[in-house]
Amino acid sequence: MRKTIENSHLILVAAALIACLIIAGCTSSTDTNNSSGEKVLRVGDLWTVSSINPGDGHDGGTFVTEKAIVTETLIGANDNFGLVPNLAESWEQINDTVWEFKLKQGVKFQNGKEMKADDVVASLDDTIRLSPSTALLMSYDHAEAVDDYTVRVYTTELNPLVPGVLHYPDTAIVSQDSYDENGNFIKPIGTGPMMVESYDEQTGELVVVRNEDWWGGDPGIDKMILKGYESPATRAMLIENGDIDFTCDPPYSEVERLNATDGIHVEVYNTPRLYKLDANLGHEAMADLNVRKAISYAIDRDGIVENVLYGVGTSAGGVFLPSMTWSNKELSPYPYDPELAKQYLAESGWTDTDNDGVLEKGGEKLKVKIFTYTERPGLPPMLEAIAANLRDVGFEVEETSMENSALSSAMGDDWDLYLSATNLAMVPDPEYVLKSWYTTNGTSNKAGYSNPTVDEMIVEGHYISDLDERYDHFREIEAIVYDDLPTINVAYYGVAIVMDDDVEGYQFDPTAHDYRIDPFMTISS
Repeated sequence: MRKTIENSHLILVAAALIACLIIAGCTSSTDTNNSSGEKVLRVGDLWTVSSINPGDGHDGGTFVTEKAIVTETLIGANDNFGLVPNLAESWEQINDTVWEFKLKQGVKFQNGKEMKADDVVASLDDTIRLSPSTALLMSYDHAEAVDDYTVRVYTTELNPLVPGVLHYPDTAIVSQDSYDENGNFIKPIGTGPMMVESYDEQTGELVVVRNEDWWGGDPGIDKMILKGYESPATRAMLIENGDIDFTCDPPYSEVERLNATDGIHVEVYNTPRLYKLDANLGHEAMADLNVRKAISYAIDRDGIVENVLYGVGTSAGGVFLPSMTWSNKELSPYPYDPELAKQYLAESGWTDTDNDGVLEKGGEKLKVKIFTYTERPGLPPMLEAIAANLRDVGFEVEETSMENSALSSAMGDDWDLYLSATNLAMVPDPEYVLKSWYTTNGTSNKAGYSNPTVDEMIVEGHYISDLDERYDHFREIEAIVYDDLPTINVAYYGVAIVMDDDVEGYQFDPTAHDYRIDPFMTISS
């Protein structure tokens, strides 16, 4: 083990040095001299900061809401993904197509103006205009201000998802002063604990400062400087060298060493994200359920969690984390059983006639092409481990890892399995994921899965408002796709948060999509 850690450290250092030659300097261009006693947190994110406009969709919305903590949503969520008040103190369904939200009073935007119902209506209208997918998810028709602190949202049909969608970071509320007189976006003016001081589109560096009038309390930091570094090795090197104070997901092989390094420490948490393989059901071999079962039984999930993720994650059974209120807790991970995998392949006529270790049928080799992306540190080594597992049971495997920006064009339709780490709680309700991934026309149905029973059940489930009945219904759907295996669940994601020892009081939010900055954390020196 010691030799492995030392070798991986050499690789880490080499990669990081190369990355620093490419990046225009490893440290922030902003003066971080803290001699005045100002509490400045330097954050190294895992994605380039390409937008600070929540209206630009997931990239802008999630970053500004969860990481820069400039904007806030009407609805929050607790540790079990249940909905809780945030900017809205309460809500109720008035009838099948009307939801009413009571706003907290005395909440101010960062320009000093009080947030009122007209502001919320205008912000929601902007979101819907800029994001048709959010409009569709909400069945949004229009919103109106009933009085200064009451908003009604009208939908085109009965839709129990509305409060959950209003937890979505893209629906964060911003002042209309975020736009100029021509409707052009300037910067987000929200209600959160930090507010934008500057943003450099060229370098992707965002600087936010403390909001003295935040309704939620007294923030523990004065300023944050946020910048993205997409290489896990670079993030590890920067925090080890003291160039940043807070980051996540270094190479997992480095977690133990980093945690033992003077001046920094690592905290590991579960987060609502799933490592999964999408199977291309448009390809003959992948369309065979026996082949998909063979793949699932061939994967050593526990070995991957221990030896590839270094314990940063857990083996996956159903789609949803067991901690999620609506998850089907009866669905355990498929066991590692190479012999059973070979039996399923034999049942479908795959045999090794020439004793070369690769199965064939009808003169064709059992070959799979697997793709993944490199930004998340667990994916490339997980791909290697899965490829080795599949070779052991008779597959010929071609594996490809590349940057996410180039992956789609490289794959085209010439892929069999796609390994990703996909979020499970953009909207805290089971319908969101199950509909998107598994209905015939689902927006994220990469597998091309089509099961009329599932389609019908998801439509039925949409109209169930009683939560106990609703969750039971969607647990049945989760069990069906668990058996059908259009996606093969490998592991639940674990996030490794790396912090300078001077960063104190951090509380992790398990509902965040990578992590959420805690406004009450502070810096001791």
